[in-house]
Amino acid sequence: MYIIIMGCGRVGSELAKLLDEENNNVVVIDRNSNSFRRLGSSFNGVTIVGNGLETDLLKEAGIEKSDAFAAVTNGDNTNIMAAQIARKMFKVPKVIARVYDPQRAQIYTGLGLDIISGTVLLSSMIRDKIVESYFSSFLIENAQLGVMEIDIGRELAGKKAIEMNLPGEFQVVTIVKKEKKDNVVIPTIDTSLSEGDKIVGVVKTASLDKVKKHLGI
Repeated sequence: MYIIIMGCGRVGSELAKLLDEENNNVVVIDRNSNSFRRLGSSFNGVTIVGNGLETDLLKEAGIEKSDAFAAVTNGDNTNIMAAQIARKMFKVPKVIARVYDPQRAQIYTGLGLDIISGTVLLSSMIRDKIVESYFSSFLIENAQLGVMEIDIGRELAGKKAIEMNLPGEFQVVTIVKKEKKDNVVIPTIDTSLSEGDKIVGVVKTASLDKVKKHLGI
């Protein structure tokens, strides 16, 4: 993929390094050339010093052929403006904007922009660790869904994975098998559970108590 990242702070630099390690074509834009030091000597992408809101600079960065654009500077307004330019003017297929203010995140998500709010994600992560240690609502953008990770004990060992499902409310999507070398399994109707396995499933948030009762946790 050809990916442009605007902002080379802690988030932008880590994102750039991750994408670069996966052999994507990465271009990083930042106003301060010193910011690129965070990328390290092994970074193989392109760095451009300048204002990511300027269309000429974006064209220089290759936005017209880009597959994705991520605006992750420290300014909400800058990120939103850049995301709108990338989406509306250059028709970039995938546009992500980092926003600190949760209220703004809700507003711009409603307008069709893909928004990542670090404030919302972090607070959700802490809440889930405190209240529901096996439930993660922050992994899915839609607040009506969450992810559950459940360790299989003696009481569930020997059962079929399909028996864990509650149609329309909880669905097992993968199993991490304790005893196997290739231990990540997509379950079929015949897949059995063993003690020490871990099941990962998608759950409706409103059905969480019902699912907990169904699974005996």
